[in-house]
Amino acid sequence: MTVSRKESAGRSSLCFLVRMGSAVERTDKHVREYLLYRGFTSTLKQLDSDIKADKEKGFRVDRIIEQLQQLVQSFDLAGLKEYWLYLDRRLFCRLEDVYRSTVNKLRTSLYRYYVINTIQKGNLEKTQEFFQKQALELQGQAEWRDWFILPFIPTPEQNPAFGPYFSRQWADTFLVSLHNFLSVLFQCMPQPVLLSFDSEVQRMTSLAEENEQLRQVLFALQTESRDQKDGDEAVQHKLPLYVQNMDRLGDTELDLVSSQRVVSAATAPSRNFFSTLLPQAKRAPMKAPPPTSGSPNQAALGRKELPANQAVKCKESSQSKEVKAASSQSSSSEAPSSQPQAMNQNSRHRRIQEHEKERKELFSRPSPQAAENRADDVDATAAKSLLEPSDSSGREDGGLQVEQPFIKLSQEEYGEHHSSIMHCRVDSSGRRVASLDVDGVIKVWSFNPMMQTKATIMSKSPLLSLEWATKPDRLLLLGSGVGTVRLYDTEAKKNLYEMNIDETHPRILSLACSPSGSSFVCSAAALSRSGSVDSVPRLPIPVSGQLLLWDTKTVKQQLQFSLEPEPVAINCTAFNHNGNLLVTGAADGVIRLFDMQRYESAMSWRAHDGEVYSVEFSYDENTVFSVGEDRKFIQWNIHRCGVKQSEQVLPQDATGPFVLSGYSGYKQVQVPRGRLFAFDSEGQHVLTCSSSGGLIYRLTNGEPALDRVLSLGGHKAPVVTVDWCSAVDCGTCLTASMDGKIKLSTLLAQKS
Repeated sequence: MTVSRKESAGRSSLCFLVRMGSAVERTDKHVREYLLYRGFTSTLKQLDSDIKADKEKGFRVDRIIEQLQQLVQSFDLAGLKEYWLYLDRRLFCRLEDVYRSTVNKLRTSLYRYYVINTIQKGNLEKTQEFFQKQALELQGQAEWRDWFILPFIPTPEQNPAFGPYFSRQWADTFLVSLHNFLSVLFQCMPQPVLLSFDSEVQRMTSLAEENEQLRQVLFALQTESRDQKDGDEAVQHKLPLYVQNMDRLGDTELDLVSSQRVVSAATAPSRNFFSTLLPQAKRAPMKAPPPTSGSPNQAALGRKELPANQAVKCKESSQSKEVKAASSQSSSSEAPSSQPQAMNQNSRHRRIQEHEKERKELFSRPSPQAAENRADDVDATAAKSLLEPSDSSGREDGGLQVEQPFIKLSQEEYGEHHSSIMHCRVDSSGRRVASLDVDGVIKVWSFNPMMQTKATIMSKSPLLSLEWATKPDRLLLLGSGVGTVRLYDTEAKKNLYEMNIDETHPRILSLACSPSGSSFVCSAAALSRSGSVDSVPRLPIPVSGQLLLWDTKTVKQQLQFSLEPEPVAINCTAFNHNGNLLVTGAADGVIRLFDMQRYESAMSWRAHDGEVYSVEFSYDENTVFSVGEDRKFIQWNIHRCGVKQSEQVLPQDATGPFVLSGYSGYKQVQVPRGRLFAFDSEGQHVLTCSSSGGLIYRLTNGEPALDRVLSLGGHKAPVVTVDWCSAVDCGTCLTASMDGKIKLSTLLAQKS
């Protein structure tokens, strides 16, 4: 399994480098064509000369390795040193300090590769020249201390200290290691937008093809549905003129119009608009009443063609017939004439006004040819929503067709993590995402206009919490398991400060930054009884904890909050929009609300049987939502202490502990750490975790408290944390799972 993963990783890295090299060559070609088009001949000559002298070889690692080998084989020590110094200035110096030792080991191996080559080729003068020129640099290094006697050993390849370096295996291992290091380095480097032009064109082309295929499937299904209905049931009357010409209209327009209305229970829901215009005699054939002398239906049936100005009259007569037929079906054995004439008149006029309004909406839309030629993503997603069952196509509730509040436009995957995710948060501007896994690796990445890793942070100590600063939003707060909080600049890629919180409470469980950006709240907890940073599952007896307020400007602790009735570990924290209120959820099941102007507890109440995992303010900030160990999703009134407004029991896979089963009965268990639910921009829908992806519910403020509306899906492992970014028009849902995958789902809200 390990070998296959390494081989697949090597193949993917090689494919990336090949794509990158070809993209660089194509971009150089396009730039040349542009310079020629603009007449910039001098710039073109300078570009050609720079490309010939390019030491990075167009980001082709194989060419860089060939250049190093050529310098070694030609005994060009000065050129070898100069080329390595260029790579160091251009590439290696941008790496973090943790990789400096790797760069030094590769440089040492390169120099040894040069020395071994001089001895194998019998050029002892170059060997002595190397030690003479490099004596001042190498004599103080412990790894070169024994190498100065190498020129004086008669047969160094037989010496046990130097023999391994003369083998072909050592040389191949060194070259492969250098090749892999450069490959990963180029793969992690930020690329200019110009290099992604080809990939964007291919992506747009594939999306256009997918949209066209989905549109064809949709049209085929609609045509089949209409043909089947027309074959089973005969039309017994002459349709109005504008209904006969409706085939010229695009089916997509008809579906969009029909989906915007709430159809009454008397009208059967249909995939197109025709069923709302045809009388009920088509759906349930019955005998028509005998015609009267002044009946408009008789005049309509006696004509073969209708003038355009009389289409509305014919429509009104057929609709009045439909109303009468419906009333006769719903009534008992009594005659229709026994019903009050006023009710019939009101119902008939109301139905006529509705259909007249729909007819105007249909004919006010653009031409069907233009609608069919627009291959946009919204039409394709509408086709998907019609083809997919249950959550994506809407549902009926009490005879009324409820419109789907969101359309899932796309779903992308971020797969740079190799272990389970603990936290995944998007910053306040909606531009960057920070994700933390259980190995302590943090990825800072963007998803607009394309998914790209901006920074990678590797920590030697375990990390337990993560939070974006609000002002400026490029700063990241990182809480560790050894009692420290780091303030990291994601643009400069360096640590600004490292704050020591408390040695007796080393686990930083939660961080929350004030909306003003001047301070942040830190929750510190003592070690568990086993002495580990995080035991699974948690102990039934809560451990001791502290809630501290720190100033981000002075980097000093301002105060320690009082936790009553006893100092307990705080699992989750959240500010309101202006930072005047702070809500916390603790391991003892108590929710505490703090007044941040007086820095004291305003109220507290026991909320859950067990620990509180996640808390958030509602949209109007009059209530607080919480999720606990008892699997309950509860809404609390903050004006009346401990009063529930709604309650809903969630599935086990929405609250944790999360379990991922492996081979031979192996199970990985993870307690909740990150946010378990997130709201949309209007606070009417909530995103939760599940075993296969995120679930979106509608808040009903009744019984039940949650109404499921959409399943995002896409995951093969349990989702452990979620976030919902509403900074842009299309809302973006983030769902992170235990297999290290993060799904980014783009939603389009359908405004009612």
